Order: sequence, then C-alpha cells, then structure tokens
Amino acid sequence: MIEAPISMRQLAERARDAGVALRNCTADQKTRAIQAMARGLLQHADRILAANAKDVEAAKAAGMGSAKVDRLTLTEARIRDMAAGLEAVAELPDPVGETFAQTTMPSGIKVERVRVPLGVILFIYEARPNTTADAAAICLKASNAIILRGGREAKESNAAIVRVLSEGLTSEGLPADAIQTVPVYDHESVNELLGMSGLIDLVIPRGGEGLIRTVAQHSTIPVLKHFKGTCYVYVDETADLDMAEEIVFNSKVQRPAVCNASEHLLVHRSVATQFLPRMARRLDMVELRGDEPTRRILPGIRAATDDDWSEEYLDLIMGVKVVASADEAIDHINTYSSHHTDTIVTEREAVARHFLHDVDSATVLWNASTRMADGGQVGLGAEIGISTDKLHARGPMGVEELTSYKWVVIGTGQIRK
Repeated sequence: MIEAPISMRQLAERARDAGVALRNCTADQKTRAIQAMARGLLQHADRILAANAKDVEAAKAAGMGSAKVDRLTLTEARIRDMAAGLEAVAELPDPVGETFAQTTMPSGIKVERVRVPLGVILFIYEARPNTTADAAAICLKASNAIILRGGREAKESNAAIVRVLSEGLTSEGLPADAIQTVPVYDHESVNELLGMSGLIDLVIPRGGEGLIRTVAQHSTIPVLKHFKGTCYVYVDETADLDMAEEIVFNSKVQRPAVCNASEHLLVHRSVATQFLPRMARRLDMVELRGDEPTRRILPGIRAATDDDWSEEYLDLIMGVKVVASADEAIDHINTYSSHHTDTIVTEREAVARHFLHDVDSATVLWNASTRMADGGQVGLGAEIGISTDKLHARGPMGVEELTSYKWVVIGTGQIRK
C-alpha cells in the first residue's frame, strides 16, 4: 500500500523495480504468495466489508443506480468467491520461462520462443472491487507488477483489499511494490501515468466505453482495450424453447451490470409468436424495447430505435428483434454488436457452426449463456478483463495473456553469409 504523498513517477519507478525483482522469483514463491493473499481475504473479510459499506452508503447517497450499486457491493459470499478465484490462479501452471515453440534450422541454430513477463501493467477500472484481487493475482502469477487505479466510488474497498494483498506478498518475501494503488483520483495523475512509456509497459482500462476511449486517446503506452459489451442472444427456429428461456434469463438478469450480460435478443420469426410472450412474462422485471414485429406480438413494450441495437444498457433493459433467418441474425450482430460475446440457441449443428464461424466476436457460444464468457468459467482461474481487441489478446484475459515472449537462439559458431 502506497502512503501519500508520492509522485506518479516514484510510483511507476517502484513498480518497475518490483517487476525486475519478480522476474527472479520462483514459481513456488508466487504460488505461496497468491495463496497467502487468498487466505488474507477470508481472514480479514470483516475489515473489507466495513470499508465496502462506506463506499456503498456514499454511492446510494449520490444516487447511483441499483445495478451499479450491485457491482460495487461486496458480501461474504463474494469475498469467498474472490478468494476461490485467487486459489484457482495459484494452482495454474506458471507460464514464465515456458518454451512453447522450438526448432532446429538447416544452419544448425536452435531457435526457441520463451514466455516472459510484460513488465509493469497500469490497470484503470471502475466500480467492481472484486476485480482488484483478480487483477493483482493474475499479474503476479505472470511476474508482472501492477499499478491499480480504481474508481473513486470504490476507494475504501480497494484500499482495504490492497492492504490485505500486500500483507500476503510480503509474508512470502515478495516486493510489496508489486501491487500498488494510485492514491489520488484526479485526471491529471492518470494522464501523467499514461505518458510514462519508459516505465509502464501496458495499460488495461476496464469500465465504460467513455473511460476506455479517453485512455486510448491520451496514452503513449500500448492499450489493451476492453470496450463495451453489446452482447446478443439469438434463438433459432429449432431451439429448445425451455433451454432458450433459461439462457436468455440468465444472460440478462443474473448480473445485468456486467460486460458479458446480454443486452439484446434476436428471435427467429417462426418461433417468435410462441416464444416471446413466455419470455416477456419471465422478464417481467426487464424493460423490453422491440422492433415492429416484436411489438405486434408484445404490444405494450416500447419501440426500439436504431441506436438501441448498439447500446450497452448495463441495466434491466433489453432490445428485442424478430429475424427471418440465421443469416439475418449474423448480419445484424456483426453490424451492431461490440464483438464481445454472442450466443446462439439451436438444435441444428450446421446452423450453430455457421453462427460460430461467421459472427466476428471475441467469444461465441452455442446453447450457453453469455455469462459463461468469463475467465473463471473457461479455465483461466480469473481474468483481468475481456479484450475486444484483436492484438495482442482477445476475449477473457488470464495469466498467459499477460506474457510476451522472446526469441532464444543457440548456435555453435554460425555466421550469416
């Protein structure tokens, strides 16, 4: 935990030095440190919950919406989930030093590609304090130092979590500066950090589209973008409608304010009359906005505008459209989605394979909720974000996605002719 006052350059220099030290840590040291961090979250849950209660109270007083308050709120169960996520990261194979490609050339040189840490990561994020622990553990597992710049609305929660994580680090002899927070919340400090390309190696912004675009515009450091999650569910004409109902409900309602919640529903016209009324009854807590064919079936709902189809509501709102074919669904998704996560519900494998191949999104699913597009659900232990970029990582980002590689060439005296 950094004690103010400290300049942004000092903070970045400490992170750089910690990153250098982490390169020489063993896999066992990092595993034990992450396990200690997980135990600390459980042992000091009361301290974290007390800090979080202050943030939640302030957010409600400021008029924050219920969905965003839910993202901010920690509970004993959510802290247990945080700790479980850290335990899962601790058990992952250490990627650093892995030789993942090797060959011997005709000249006799041996060529290897070996995974190495990125170095120092600046992580800028909004009101999800559980993300603090996930990001710190993933970066540590890949031997990266991390600078955490959370939102003001979660400042008490994040400070309490980082204190616990730092105690876990130092208990295993790792540098406390490997996990640091930015102690001030002004735009100038962020802009200063975004100019430190010689000290910081990667910026990962996670939050609203406005935040990410602002970071990308001001940064002199490579930015791995986590743009908005305009996610779609398409219910095909051969879908099992009971399954479809559960998938749509889970995709929209389970955590409506997260990036992999579904914002839009497409339904094949041959099942729309049968499916939409039952789905509307199930989604009675959700404001539905529909195209004209949908409103003929559900006459009481609000008309959708063209802008709705690319909107990330992060709330209990859902756009609904009737389509004539899977091809129309695919074209609509590729036109309006944010290329984050989209799913098809169908019993026809050929149609599913067509959808999975042609939808240009970071994660595509068949007969599964969009909420399954998550690092923990796909075997990464946890994630630092879900990239909508195509370079250098795409989709859920875990430990391997926070490494680069170097070429190692071993010769016996070869020279270039």
